Amino acid sequence: MKEFIDALTVWTDSFDSFLYSNILFWVLIAVGVYFTIRTGFVQLRMFPEGIRVLTEKSHDGGISSFQALMIATASRVGTGNIAGVATAIVMGGPGAVFWMWIMAIIGGASAFIESTLAQIYKEPDGEIFKGGPAYYIEKALKARWLGIIFAICLILTFAFGFNGLQSYNIASAFEHYAGDHYSTVALGIGALLAAIAAFLFFGGARKISTWSSILVPIMAAIYLLVGFVIFVYNIGKVPGIFADIFREAFNFKQITAGFAGSCVVWGVKRGLFSNEAGMGSAPNAAAAADVSHPVKQGLVQVISVFIDTLLICSNTIFIILCTGQFKVGGELNGIPLVQNSVSTVFGEVGVGLLTFSVALFAFTSLIGNYFYAEFNFKFITENKIALAVFRVMAVIAVFIGANSNLALAWNTADILMAFMALINCFAILILGKHAIAAMKDYTKQKAEGKNPVFKAASIGLDNTDVWK
Repeated sequence: MKEFIDALTVWTDSFDSFLYSNILFWVLIAVGVYFTIRTGFVQLRMFPEGIRVLTEKSHDGGISSFQALMIATASRVGTGNIAGVATAIVMGGPGAVFWMWIMAIIGGASAFIESTLAQIYKEPDGEIFKGGPAYYIEKALKARWLGIIFAICLILTFAFGFNGLQSYNIASAFEHYAGDHYSTVALGIGALLAAIAAFLFFGGARKISTWSSILVPIMAAIYLLVGFVIFVYNIGKVPGIFADIFREAFNFKQITAGFAGSCVVWGVKRGLFSNEAGMGSAPNAAAAADVSHPVKQGLVQVISVFIDTLLICSNTIFIILCTGQFKVGGELNGIPLVQNSVSTVFGEVGVGLLTFSVALFAFTSLIGNYFYAEFNFKFITENKIALAVFRVMAVIAVFIGANSNLALAWNTADILMAFMALINCFAILILGKHAIAAMKDYTKQKAEGKNPVFKAASIGLDNTDVWK
């Protein structure tokens, strides 16, 4: 059996690399560039408006724009912002950083389109709303079967694959302290995480949104503070670091020699797969927001992309580059590299702070991931018994994840997410015209001095549940 699992792990790893490097990589770039041009760089042009919208309270007493932003950021911002960025720098060199930043800007347009569509086609769900790609695929493309395929891929990816991984990351963050007693510690951590997960999962979307709006700012503040201290401590090196980033980013020899391992590919891959723009995950959170116009939440989700890559990932970048502990192609990589970098300024206390940050990053991802999965489960069925069984299974996945080696589960979830993203990209390319029409309606009302209020008929739509 072990030989079979090992062989399957090797095969899924190979297929995963092929799928991401040769197909999804190019699709996400093309979609991002296309919508950047079609929207007239909406992610930059209307960024100040997105910041303003964040201060608005919910339109009718539901989940606010800020709470929906925190749910999306909780899922987007995870251990990949630490380990993934470290890998990009080690494998692609400092030049990868520039391309990571570029992809955050380009991906912002895709995030705007998919999240605006999620708002347009959302449905009431008690006090709040539910929606996302499965819902706009069903309503606008009239292809419920494709929506169900998308929903199944997302559920398996986020509720079981990624949540098992996040639970594993939380447990493994304490390996430094547990030593030979790690297996016992992992059991205890798994049980504790499962108990907290049960409290949140059975508490529903309202409780998840409240906890996310509290934990995500704390998580970000702690990690950013560590990075800021290291940045200031090494301020004299900063001009040289920026010079290295830009020089290596446009080093023709480095770009063309072995393109698959170049700074461009590593930077673009880490940028795309860290912020998830165009993947179809964040629109599930965007749909939950109670706003007066879909474009408001589209703009807010752009901010989530920028928080993920331009803020959190950049924090990791400067922790690594300022301390100079990395070596291109070296063995020290991932979280151990970041731990080593932090310890140069904070010593063993820094390792403790980073361990706490990793645990908090993974836990908030666990919350956001489940939120997405539940909305997609409800798309397939509203049966209360089935939902209760699903919640129990999601809690069990958290416990098992803390006590497992998840290489095969990670590869499988990655592959399912790739199919999920390809379905979503297909949908938003066809439906993007409705989001662009909504954007024009929004800017027209703003020019007239109004607080924009959306009516579906104003852009020629009659197939929405909320905006009639």
